[in-house]
Amino acid sequence: MTGPSGLLPDRHPMGDFFVCDLFGAAPKDDLGSMEHPIFSLSTRPDRRVLSYAHNGTQVTVTPSVRGRATIHDKDILIYCISQLVAALNAGRTVSRRVSLKAHDLLVATNRDTGGDSYVRLRDAFERLAGTRITTNLETGGLETTSGFGLIESWEIQRRSKGGRMVSVTVLLSEWLFRAVEARAVLTLSRDYFRLRKPLERRVYELARKHCGRQPEWRIGIPTLHKKAGSAAPVRVFRAAIRAMIAANHLPDYDLEEGPGDMLIVRRQRVIEQDAPRPSADALEAARALAPGLDVYALEADWRAFWVETGRPRLTSADKAFLGWVKTRSKP
Repeated sequence: MTGPSGLLPDRHPMGDFFVCDLFGAAPKDDLGSMEHPIFSLSTRPDRRVLSYAHNGTQVTVTPSVRGRATIHDKDILIYCISQLVAALNAGRTVSRRVSLKAHDLLVATNRDTGGDSYVRLRDAFERLAGTRITTNLETGGLETTSGFGLIESWEIQRRSKGGRMVSVTVLLSEWLFRAVEARAVLTLSRDYFRLRKPLERRVYELARKHCGRQPEWRIGIPTLHKKAGSAAPVRVFRAAIRAMIAANHLPDYDLEEGPGDMLIVRRQRVIEQDAPRPSADALEAARALAPGLDVYALEADWRAFWVETGRPRLTSADKAFLGWVKTRSKP
């Protein structure tokens, strides 16, 4: 059931986000899967083999008999990525093996914690492990053509009585872990997990990836159809985008149909008007420090970080920004 705004209800409003035994974390998504249509938008088992090519990047996604991993299954990866990035930022040692409490994952991703949710969680692990990717995607400054699963393995521990899963261990793919180590990630709105429709989540990902600090981003509907990975005909996809524009559910962004079969994405607000802004020279220096990353997205994340850490007084915004970029781009 959706709330009055059309979003899913905030099922756990009193809890901290991503609370776990060691650290809390803001939701993070990796740039590679934000850019390319790896996850299915279907609510039914999707057993199509997806082949995608764009600007020199080739991706082939092969599902298992259980179907391709869905964009809702991706919540598990976002949760794991968020924990790992928070640990790296705290100076902790991390590995591809992530242990988590199933209840915490459900709460963090705004899911119901009833018994059926644990069954659906297991199904999601099966699809993630069974979905195979062949790609030359670049992560961490390396371009490698390889094949891998979204996760390599998973393990569930249950209580003997009642059968409810207590803890889960996930072994992430090397490809995804390299993205984490390179900080090739972006922060998501916490309301992302309240978006009910798969296409809304996918369009939000693309808006977050491409807008950066820009006031707007424009993309042709046929190109958006391709990048979203929609299986619907373009005319049906166009109608769905128009319905999304009318509903206006996306966090942080407003959508508008433009002339020439275009979608215009506009930021609803800048991250705090009084947040410090690095100079153009500092942005150029950041490009050298973090080759391959979007410096405008880095700037937006840094300004949000400044707000989240209590708006500390800075002697030099440029030095603070570049110091933060260095921590993000360490090998």
